[in-house]
Order: sequence, then structure tokens, then C-alpha cells
Amino acid sequence: MNPEQLRFTDTHEWVYLDTSQEKAVATVGLTDYAIEQLNDLVYIQLPEVGHQVRRGEAFGEVESVKAVSDLYSPVDGEVLEVNQQLSEDLDPLSQDPYGAGWIIKVQVSDPGQVEDLMDYAAYRKMCEEEL
Repeated sequence: MNPEQLRFTDTHEWVYLDTSQEKAVATVGLTDYAIEQLNDLVYIQLPEVGHQVRRGEAFGEVESVKAVSDLYSPVDGEVLEVNQQLSEDLDPLSQDPYGAGWIIKVQVSDPGQVEDLMDYAAYRKMCEEEL
């Protein structure tokens, strides 16, 4: 996925909103910037399908050799799908964070929540200011 098509949180999650179906579905992942900061990833804790997520609340964790970081949901909704491949192999997170490295898919209860998130230019600016 092209990062220019995504929206971003200040906690470094990205979201792609698909409104082509009857109900909006958000694909959520972790940005390349966050993955670079975490460095060597060793473990990810994923939610169960059917789990209710709330915007701004943790839905899982990612662990590196130097830190454990919560994963925060950018939207309210129900987890429809979890990228189970990441449980056995974290390489897609670092090799293709905006594609094969997606983490969860959520049936969104309020698609308008995505509009409040940063676009790619604003997100990059925030990351530059953190350095």
C-alpha cells in the first residue's frame, strides 16, 4: 500500500479505510518509523477475532530486544481478521509494513474517525520533529 493513501496516529499506527463494502473495514498496521525505532522485533501479541477495539486504547503489544510497546487502535469497532502470519514470523512488519505487515482488520463503527487522523505529510513532519 502507498503511505500517501493512509491515515496515521500520533502513536505510529497507520490505517487504511475500505468503504467499498456495505460496512467500512479498516486495515491497521505499524509504521516503518515505529519499526525502525523499536529495532529488532521478537514478539507480537495479537487480539482475537471478535474482540472489540476502542479508538486510542491498546489492542496488543509488540516487543523488541529493547522495549515493549502497546499497539493502539485508531478506530472503534470489531476485529474481523488478524494477521496470524506475524505470530510465527515478524519479518513482514519490517520488510513490508504497509502491505504484508498489516496487523488487524476492523469493522469500523464510525468511519468518520479516520478523517481526524493525520495524512502522510503531517505524519512525516511529526516524525521529523521527534528526531
